[in-house]
Amino acid sequence: MNTCVDAAVAAPEEVRPAWGAVFAMTLGVFGLITAEFLPASLLTPMAATLGVTEGMAGQTVTATAVVALVTSLVIAVVTRNIDRRWVLLSFSVLLVGSNLLVAFAPNLTVVLSGRVLLGIAIGGFWTMSAATAMRLVPEAMVPRALSIIFSGVSVATVAAAPLGSYFGHLIGWRNVFLIATAIGVFAFVWQLFTLPRMAATGAARMGTLVEVMKRPAMRMGMIAVVLVFTGHFAFFTYLRPFLEVVTGVGVNGLSGMLLGFGVANFIGTSLAGFALERNLRMTLLLMPLAMGGMALALVLLGRAPVADAILVALWGMAFGAVPVAWTTWITRTVPDEAESGGGLIVAAVQLAITLGAAVGGVVFDVSGANGVFVGCGIVLLVAAATIATKLHPVSPAYDGNRDFIGEADEA
Repeated sequence: MNTCVDAAVAAPEEVRPAWGAVFAMTLGVFGLITAEFLPASLLTPMAATLGVTEGMAGQTVTATAVVALVTSLVIAVVTRNIDRRWVLLSFSVLLVGSNLLVAFAPNLTVVLSGRVLLGIAIGGFWTMSAATAMRLVPEAMVPRALSIIFSGVSVATVAAAPLGSYFGHLIGWRNVFLIATAIGVFAFVWQLFTLPRMAATGAARMGTLVEVMKRPAMRMGMIAVVLVFTGHFAFFTYLRPFLEVVTGVGVNGLSGMLLGFGVANFIGTSLAGFALERNLRMTLLLMPLAMGGMALALVLLGRAPVADAILVALWGMAFGAVPVAWTTWITRTVPDEAESGGGLIVAAVQLAITLGAAVGGVVFDVSGANGVFVGCGIVLLVAAATIATKLHPVSPAYDGNRDFIGEADEA
């Protein structure tokens, strides 16, 4: 069944790329993110069927996010003695179980139970994505593998909401979750036949997270991650009111701009691997720098629909490279603790989502969408300055006396 080399024992230069496994994980990502986003497009019919308010039904999204955050911090410890192949397969099993529970749920409690399972799968998968990519392909190909895996997120982001809403109207929301179940089953079967054995090291423990965070590179990296993702999610959360009020577009124009954002995001994710293989530091630096400049440009332009549409699409393309870049950074900065480092990244992103939405809401109430975008621009420019001046990690995978970023640039 498993024709791939056991990545746990092969030296990095001997690892043959297991692209089948990479694409199988991509399908799994698509299934996970699609399931995460579906309630947003099916909230009204779900609430009506379950006999609850839409606000209560919306807690299905909250439950998933909270559980994903907790899981990201503990999954490496809980599964430290289990072959990573079986751990990854278990996430697909949880995806299938989650969708089945939601599809046949008689009440909100059962729905929430299913969403808890999904949160475990999402938090666990993202925590292990970097470490898994390192064991599926040679070191030089890790950015490319991660860009392929993350493309599943972009496709789900573009497709899940509109397709969920469309098919929900045609066949009912429960049947939409059954379709999502079929995607999970397909992903499980593909992964079962392609994922190689990846023996656990058994080294992870709760203290490992603290030890990893004590490394200077990780501390500054987490600060930069929180800044970048806070800026982005504040922008994205209040993008619609900005386009409606400041740009002055109607429903059709808004839909077109959001579609452009999603398509450009997919393109950016797809191209990220090639950019990162050539210059990791410059990619980490230029993305928030460009996004910060675009946020300020949108405010300065005001009512300029065509220009705003172009800037929104370019933002989507730039952000497409961001998750891939930071996950690649983990593989270079803490290759010995990539799972723990991945968990910290996931936790930092979840914190940033909360900050972006919460702080952005306060700013929006005081100064409107323009104020939010100015704040986003400033936060992102500060993030770029932090990366340029403070982020100098040393990777054990390279010469211990040299900055891995500088070495990658020279290469």
